Amino acid sequence: MESHEKVWKKPQKERNETVMTEKEKMQKQMLYDANNDRNLLDERAKAKDLCYQFNQLRPSDEKGQQKLMKQPLGKTKNVFCIVAPFWCDYGYNIEIGENFFANHNTVILDGAKVTFGDNVFIAPDCGFHTAGHPIDFERRNQGLEYAYPITVGDNVWIGAGVQVMPNVTIGSNVVIGGGSVVVKDIPSNSVAVGNPCRVIRAITEEDRKTCWDR
Repeated sequence: MESHEKVWKKPQKERNETVMTEKEKMQKQMLYDANNDRNLLDERAKAKDLCYQFNQLRPSDEKGQQKLMKQPLGKTKNVFCIVAPFWCDYGYNIEIGENFFANHNTVILDGAKVTFGDNVFIAPDCGFHTAGHPIDFERRNQGLEYAYPITVGDNVWIGAGVQVMPNVTIGSNVVIGGGSVVVKDIPSNSVAVGNPCRVIRAITEEDRKTCWDR
């Protein structure tokens, strides 16, 4: 007598073959291809076209500057001033607080979020760089990069020529000395300077009683 025993077969799981876009990888702080992805190339071109238009406006056209600069930036408040020339990668990852001031030649490479608190003053020739590349040349030569966020607190003065690297948080009530390269977090209520940037002293009540240079 033939056996009619049924052989149970485990059903195959449906594969989730959803492929992440390069932008999604960028937003998740993974390695992504910024140089060959059409969507990211178009978004950067749009932001840089707006920066170009902004940089061509007359310095006296303050209303035109504010109106135009609100287009690429992700979030602004009522009072801010950005002095041309200014450049960014995407714009929509940049958030600025109230009474924000950025002097000539500010560059923000915003592959990741770059967030500024209230009363942030940025001197000329400063850069905020969320993007980085692998140390090994094989992946770097493929055009792969990563983007980690930068956060700046309230009441921060950043001196001329400062460069802020990926994945850095600068606290509130901070002064960063000119020419510094900030590669690690800087705590609140401090003066920091150097390459690499490091805290040299705390800001105290005594600072309210002295002249700026003494």
